[in-house]
This record gives sequence, C-alpha cells and structure tokens, in this order.
Amino acid sequence: MILLSFDIEEFDGPREHGVDYSLEEGMKVSIEGTNIILDILKANDVRATFFCTGNFAENAPDIIERIMNEGHEVACHGVDHWQPKESDFALSKEIVENVSGITITGYRQPRMFPVVESEIKRVGYRYNSSLNPAFIPGRYMNLKTPRTWFMKDGVMQIPASVTPHLRFPLFWLSLHNLPEWIYHRMVRRVLNHDGYFVTYFHPWEFYELKKHPEFKMPFIIKKHSGSDMAKRLDNLVKMLKNQGHKFITYNEFVDLKTI
Repeated sequence: MILLSFDIEEFDGPREHGVDYSLEEGMKVSIEGTNIILDILKANDVRATFFCTGNFAENAPDIIERIMNEGHEVACHGVDHWQPKESDFALSKEIVENVSGITITGYRQPRMFPVVESEIKRVGYRYNSSLNPAFIPGRYMNLKTPRTWFMKDGVMQIPASVTPHLRFPLFWLSLHNLPEWIYHRMVRRVLNHDGYFVTYFHPWEFYELKKHPEFKMPFIIKKHSGSDMAKRLDNLVKMLKNQGHKFITYNEFVDLKTI
C-alpha cells in the first residue's frame, strides 16, 4: 500500500532565509505547484492525501474543491505554516472543515514538529502524521521512536517511512537529491519489509525555484525542482503502479488497521 501525501501550505521558504515574502506571493507559488501535482495524479489515476493549512484553504477554496472532486483526502496542517501553535489543532480543523464542507480526521503539524496527542484526540482527529523517525541534523532526532504505525493516546500515529535499521529518510528531500534508481530501490525495500510506504512532498517543490535566486533557497532544495520534480514524481508513481502497489488515503489506512 502506498500512502502518498502532500503538505499544501503557503510557500514560506524565502522567509526562512531572511527574505521579505508575503502570504499572497507564497500562495501563488503553492497554487501553481498543487495544480501540477493534481495533474500528475489524475494522469496516473491514483489518489493521495493533502494536508492543508488554514491559510491555504481560506485563500484557495477552488483548489480544495478540486482535490475532493478528484477523489483525494483532505487533512489538516495547522493554520499559519510560518508560525505554528499548539492551539492550531482545533482552529485548523474548524477552518478546513468550513471551507471543504466535510469532516476532517487527520493532522500533520507544520515542519513535523511534535504535537500533544491528547489534544489531537480531544478535537476529533483519528490519526496524526507528524513524525519523521530519523536523524536529520538541525531538524529531527527521532531514532528511538517507532518507525512504523502505532497507537498513542487513542490516536493512530503514521510516521513517514525510513529504511529498516539505518533509518534513512525517504521524504521529499531524498527524491530531490538521490539518483532515482537508488531512491526507488530503497522504497521497494521498505515495501518488502513493512508492507506499506509513507512519504510526503510540497507544492513549491514543483515550482521552478532555480529561476528565482531572490528566494535564497539552498541548493539541495532547488535541485531537481520544478519540471524535474514533476517528472520524478511521475516516474515514482509509475514504478509503484507497475509493481502492483495500491495507492490509498491515510483515512483508508486507519480503517484497514483498526478493523
């Protein structure tokens, strides 16, 4: 089973590098990238889960509608990606549900920061996918956490996939920088070991970041961005489909594991 997901947030990368960058500018980048992602998924007839910030939902309700119309799941990703708060759990759910008109059952904290599972449960989420069980300098030190799904405080935890033993992370940055054949090989290893694969990307990865030096984005993020990343995602989806794997939403995964 393939749990493919996208964190559709307002692009705030330039702000991390001292660039004055508005919400409106960030939304333009992310809307373009999200439409590219949706085109790829539609062409390959696969479904995914879209973790959406409150800012994105309020400023792009037509994109939320397209996501749902094309059979994907909408989940929550905080309110303001630049300034995540613990109180966002409830407010994010309220905003995204108001825009989408549906009940939201999943949450992912911006930048995979820790959350309080008891609060996640209290406001009505079934699952939390805010854990990258790897060591990434300057970001995560999660080598002692479970690397596959587990229950905590009545909420299913769905970590991003890492390789067995060495826990090499297989998230978005890995597909940018590794040779594709190596990334594909490690994905297949995880599938053989765990029986499922979880990964995530962002819409701004599919924007031509290389053409915008004013963003001051690091090389490891700009590398293979834009059309190159669109091709890499398409190749990954095609490889997994050719291997006979099924793409499901996170909510469907919870249903399967809690029967």
